[in-house]
Order: sequence, then C-alpha cells, then structure tokens
Amino acid sequence: MSQQNFTRTGANGEGIVSDGGVSRTLDVTTATVIKASSGRVCNVNVIVAGSTAGTVNDVATTGGAAAANQVATIPDAVGNYSIQMPCLTGIVVVPGTGQTVAVSYI
Repeated sequence: MSQQNFTRTGANGEGIVSDGGVSRTLDVTTATVIKASSGRVCNVNVIVAGSTAGTVNDVATTGGAAAANQVATIPDAVGNYSIQMPCLTGIVVVPGTGQTVAVSYI
C-alpha cells in the first residue's frame, strides 16, 4: 500500500480542491485506515473485483468499522466509483474478499 498527497495552489495562493481528491492510497487489500481524522472519500477504484463487496466507513480505526458507520459499499466489480461522502471521524476502507482497491480522498 502506498499513500501520496497532492497539494496544489491557484495563482493567488488559494488551495485548490477537486472532486477527485488531493490524496490517494493505492493497493488496499486489507482493512486500512485511509485517514484518521475528518475528510471526504472522493473515489474508489476497484482494481481486482474479488468475490464479495467491501465497505467505506466513517471511523478512525479498522476495529471500529461496522454497519452503523458504513457510508458506502464497494462493489465486487472492476471500475471507478464516485463516493463524494464526508466523514466526520475518519476514513476506513475494508475491501471485500480478494479485492484490491485504490482510494482518493481529501
């Protein structure tokens, strides 16, 4: 898994925010804390479909991921899925069985 942050500024030094996110985490194959504070999940790319769906949760630890804090389902089909969901506590991604995903976020 690798994380990379992208920070861009406009001509006047203001921060630029996009629908695609400003940070990313690649090669997610197990439950992973993407961000341990508030943020927004922008997109989830399913690279390997796997055999079950995964989840995106608004929580700061992998152990806390549960149906009560689930904000999105990651389909078990290869593709790019726009989530665009704010998370107040943190962002945890739990890929389904055999899934590999990439996540962009703010």
